[in-house]
Amino acid sequence: MTAVAVGTDTVASSDLGEFGYEQQLHRSIGSYASFAAGFSFVSILTTIFQLFGFGYSFAGPVFFWTWPAVFLGQLTVALCFAELAARYPISGAIYQWSRRLGGHVVGWFAGWTMILAQVVTVAAAAVAMQAVLPSIWSGFQLVGGDPNPLTPSGAKNAVVLGVIVLVGTTLINSFAVRVMAVINSIGVTCELVGVVLLAIALFSSAKRGPGVVLNTQGLSGGLFGSLLVASLMAAYVMVGFDSAGELSEETHNPRKTAPRTIIRALTVSAAGGAFILIGALMAAPEANDPNIGTGGLAYVITSRLGDVLGKAFLADVVLAAFVCTLAIQTATTRMIFSMSRDEVLPFSQQLGKVSRNGATATASILVGVLAVALLLVNMGQTGVFTALTSTCIVLLYLAYLMVTLPMLLKRINGSWGRLPTVRDEAGRPGFSLGRFGLPLNVIAVLFGLAMMINLAWPREAVYGSSPVLHYFALIFLAVVIVGGALVFAAKKRAYREAIGHEMTVTAVAEAAV
Repeated sequence: MTAVAVGTDTVASSDLGEFGYEQQLHRSIGSYASFAAGFSFVSILTTIFQLFGFGYSFAGPVFFWTWPAVFLGQLTVALCFAELAARYPISGAIYQWSRRLGGHVVGWFAGWTMILAQVVTVAAAAVAMQAVLPSIWSGFQLVGGDPNPLTPSGAKNAVVLGVIVLVGTTLINSFAVRVMAVINSIGVTCELVGVVLLAIALFSSAKRGPGVVLNTQGLSGGLFGSLLVASLMAAYVMVGFDSAGELSEETHNPRKTAPRTIIRALTVSAAGGAFILIGALMAAPEANDPNIGTGGLAYVITSRLGDVLGKAFLADVVLAAFVCTLAIQTATTRMIFSMSRDEVLPFSQQLGKVSRNGATATASILVGVLAVALLLVNMGQTGVFTALTSTCIVLLYLAYLMVTLPMLLKRINGSWGRLPTVRDEAGRPGFSLGRFGLPLNVIAVLFGLAMMINLAWPREAVYGSSPVLHYFALIFLAVVIVGGALVFAAKKRAYREAIGHEMTVTAVAEAAV
């Protein structure tokens, strides 16, 4: 490590001390690894493969337009988060940001919601293997029958594969932090290369022009409603870019690095995903092929690129899905660590422990066990894919709102503008939205509210006819709120004592504004 790096790391650790925390995690993440954390959480190969068929089945080729619409909305959220990452470079970003913007109660519930949302997201990412592995080799269909995840046998096999993946990611996160970082960086590099090569291959195999994205398949009457449902795919893909902020305490020059990598993770993912979507629609055997809805992107690739090349790309997707699950689990453990450090979760002392190699083993095991339990409870449920994906997005959007809404209120009452100017570790002005902050923040809040309502709406077409799954998102949201209220009541005194002790220097100055 250079003398400059050592110097800026010393400044970053000193910054952490001003927020009342000691440096416990190893500060070893550079700019690329920080970007990799956000990009691998988004993981366009994993998530697009998982839900391409879903989006297509509801709106046909025109569902492509939900992609840029969701991207523009999420970009305003990412810009707000980037500004916060420059000001508060602390692990447990959503929790820490929300607490400093909206107060201790809002902050606690933001962190609680984020933890449970990410547990559901870990489970959803793990079952993505079902969309790919059986297409590579039928032997991966361990539970006999139809591999389609919307069938009982496919849904059961998805859970089996998901549990196997979760065991692997939990072991790595618990005992091999350096291995985790290496796997993450290698996986992201392979995914980036795979995205570029896949887009080129699809465009080279095109059977029609880009005008296919205007094909409504006769849905003109109910097109808007179909697009609202189809937007689940884009909404599910473009979350998690805030993971770069989650790892701030492990990042070199976090005030400078995290804001850039948050924005970069989202924009690179959006650009790569757009090329894959257009390429797939142009290369599909038939624009109105019903097999696209059931077989998804894996069907398009293997039918147009051939078995050998197609399966090579699918193998890259498998790696991306594993790294995606690993990255989400890592981000979740950092949130648990951040809240446990403040003594605000049950068994905080155990959950907040950091091993000599920088691992948070207890938190990692807890996340793995909860995700496995969630899968086993839904064993054989054909709606498990959409139920898990919709629920995790609803909770993530709610947690994001508990940051962007308090931030907007501070802008409106003028207290945001009175905060000290942020400077990075080298003393240069930090990332700021300036006069564009208010309008961008307004859009971020309105977009978040609209998408949360849209995704939580109990549609039978999305959640299925099963009474439990039909209202799964709303039921889970109620459990989050009621369970959170009980836990908060039990830990309220410890929380106030911890926060009171932590309110030093910078925190006190900003709280007084």
